[in-house]
Amino acid sequence: MRPYKLVILVLLGVSLASCGAKKNLPQAPQYPTNEIEERNSENLEEIIPAEEEIAPVTKIAEHAMEYLGTGYKYGGTTREGMDCSGLVFTAFLKENINLPRTSRDMSLLGDRLNLEEVIVGDLIFFETNKKRPVINHVGLVVEIKDGGIYFIHSSTSRGVIISSLEEKYWQDHFVMARRIL
Repeated sequence: MRPYKLVILVLLGVSLASCGAKKNLPQAPQYPTNEIEERNSENLEEIIPAEEEIAPVTKIAEHAMEYLGTGYKYGGTTREGMDCSGLVFTAFLKENINLPRTSRDMSLLGDRLNLEEVIVGDLIFFETNKKRPVINHVGLVVEIKDGGIYFIHSSTSRGVIISSLEEKYWQDHFVMARRIL
């Protein structure tokens, strides 16, 4: 057999074999070139926030929730009793964030927010003493649900509880919201 006929037969055999193999392979999705470029240029850190970006506020809220049902004690910061700023102070401290000890001093930290901007971990402040109009109560936002803002705090009558900012009492005494982190 002549060499060129051998080459033609080999090429024909390879070509037939490869065509048959391709018929059984699934087709890869075809994306427009610009979409592929966008997918390749995306920064995964922007799409999926790193755990440490999410964790502190979530952990702080979880720490505060551990104290649900704890009785009220002026100046307290333990399970034996705590006041509103003691609850917030203790929850933040568990994440190595040292806040001032009073609600009034806490209200000077961070960025002031509109209620529409509030997220879990933000602080909300109140003036509850009609005779002395100064911030004297703080709560930690633990949930935003159906437009309602739910916060954990320590009330003098019921201890550590969760309340809604939609309750008339809290609406009437609300002063501001602030973001520490």
